[in-house]
Amino acid sequence: MQGIKNITADGSPIAPVVRHADFAIGDIVRHRLYDFRGVVYDVDPVFANSDEWYQAIPEDLRPAKDQPFYHLLAENGESSYIAYVSQQNLEVDDSNEPIDHPEIAGLFDAYAEGRYRLRRERTH
Repeated sequence: MQGIKNITADGSPIAPVVRHADFAIGDIVRHRLYDFRGVVYDVDPVFANSDEWYQAIPEDLRPAKDQPFYHLLAENGESSYIAYVSQQNLEVDDSNEPIDHPEIAGLFDAYAEGRYRLRRERTH
């Protein structure tokens, strides 16, 4: 049995989409559109949330699913919460300020040089 070939209708090859995560666990990021920031505690290589969640995003703001998505311990001026954000909507937070989130101590040891270090027992 032959495998499926990645070619277009005219026979030219389709280049595979190769995405890489721009941010790592412990990095502090800021949302490009909304006023919140957070620390990355997990990364999905592509969208891995529910279709209901995805459809709730206004269509003109809905990100592509074929990019990394980040789980954040997030904060804004009013509260702290968990956020799930596409790579295209994040940028480096250069404020050099720690994140004030109640779950930080359970996942991370120390804040230094603009990022958090994952607790030893959380690494593998």
